[in-house]
Amino acid sequence: MSYEAVIGLEIHSELKTSTKIFCGCATTFGAEHNTHVCPVCLGLPGVLPTLNKRVLEFAIKAGLALNCEINKFSKFDRKNYYYPDLPKNWQTSQYDLPICENGYVDITKSNGETKRIRITRIHMEEDAGKLVHSGNTIKDSDTSNVDYNRTGVPLIEIVSEPDMSSPEEARLYMEKVKSILQYIDVSNCKMEEGNLRADLNVSLRPAGSDVLGTRTEMKNINSFKAVEEALTYEIERQEEVLEDGGHIIQETRTWDPDRGITLSMRSKENAHDYRYMPEPDLVPIITTDEEIKAFRDSLPELPDARKARLEEQYGLSAYDAGIITSSREMAEYFDGVIATGADAKLAANWIMGDLSKNLNAESLEIANSPVDAKRLGEMIGLISKGTISSKIAKKVFEEMWKSPDSPEKIVNDKGLVQITDTKAIEEIVDKVIEANQKAVEDYKSGNKKAIGALVGQVMKQSKGKANPQTVNQLLAQKLG
Repeated sequence: MSYEAVIGLEIHSELKTSTKIFCGCATTFGAEHNTHVCPVCLGLPGVLPTLNKRVLEFAIKAGLALNCEINKFSKFDRKNYYYPDLPKNWQTSQYDLPICENGYVDITKSNGETKRIRITRIHMEEDAGKLVHSGNTIKDSDTSNVDYNRTGVPLIEIVSEPDMSSPEEARLYMEKVKSILQYIDVSNCKMEEGNLRADLNVSLRPAGSDVLGTRTEMKNINSFKAVEEALTYEIERQEEVLEDGGHIIQETRTWDPDRGITLSMRSKENAHDYRYMPEPDLVPIITTDEEIKAFRDSLPELPDARKARLEEQYGLSAYDAGIITSSREMAEYFDGVIATGADAKLAANWIMGDLSKNLNAESLEIANSPVDAKRLGEMIGLISKGTISSKIAKKVFEEMWKSPDSPEKIVNDKGLVQITDTKAIEEIVDKVIEANQKAVEDYKSGNKKAIGALVGQVMKQSKGKANPQTVNQLLAQKLG
């Protein structure tokens, strides 16, 4: 039997507030275990929570950026369950009246197809603590300790509809959500620090059926690679079980990246198992139309709108515009290059090419690039003016990476100015033709590609400084 996957994601994003959701403890990552705690986040008797206003603001902004409706009346609830990292034995979350509902994002797949992924809801909640295992995972650990520093760190949970049908779609959806959250500056989205992670829900059903199968959940997946690999494995595992006549058990599983498999952890709860009840220590949240409008007006240009603008305004291809706008930092860097008057296509090529290559090699963010947008724009300007060739520009760029000097100074100091004097280039061309009669004969016999070898020799003898267009013109003239 042929099966199709049904996938939904619950994305948890820590908000970039300086203090926790219901107390004044710091949210700084990496502090010594159990040092950013107080009676409130430890759930000690007699304490009362107070909502951090910034959490509400960030949640509403996220909802608007993800095309959600903002509920003017919402409230907090207690989600009851017992686990070592939850000191109160309940998590303060939202259940039936979340802050945001009915949103969506559009993803573009590798085949060019656009697909809309619906968002059921976005709600605010506090994070739990963190289990520190002695092994790689909970399954292979002899001991586990609890660090409560993360307890009470503000989260939004973004719950999708089960609209995805492949691991690729799930990865693209999570990448898109991450990009939007970074654009509106509500989350650092540092997946290696747990700022952004997802619970993956997947089931199989016979192809063409509209009846959902039994789902499994994989918790706290915190990389795009792991999203694809874990879903790929789990889909194959479920298909094998069904093909063998077995039944899928509704359960929570963990992903073991070293072994490339999922492992059973515990049976999966349903909503009624959590015994939700309204949080009696927090008042309901009332949001006005005026406040919602102010939040909407404060949003920056979002990725889809920015991509469309770059295509229309600068004539970039959909692919190039998509790469440039994949992160707010890269998009703003591009704008900085363009502000110098640089050609947009050249700017995109250099950002996606040499700049990204060097950044990746040194594990640098674009905001920390040794070559800032202004200097890159100035270098591209030298190419457009004919002062340097594209080949020489690569040498200039490498010098700029090591030196704070302007590209113009580097070109002058290194003697890299392009040769545009036709007479000087013609002398080199004549020498090359004389020394490469085989290539000349091949060209005259109809092998037009042979001119490439001659161009290469001219550029080599001119140390890359001859104007390539002039070289091609002179060779074409002289060879007939």
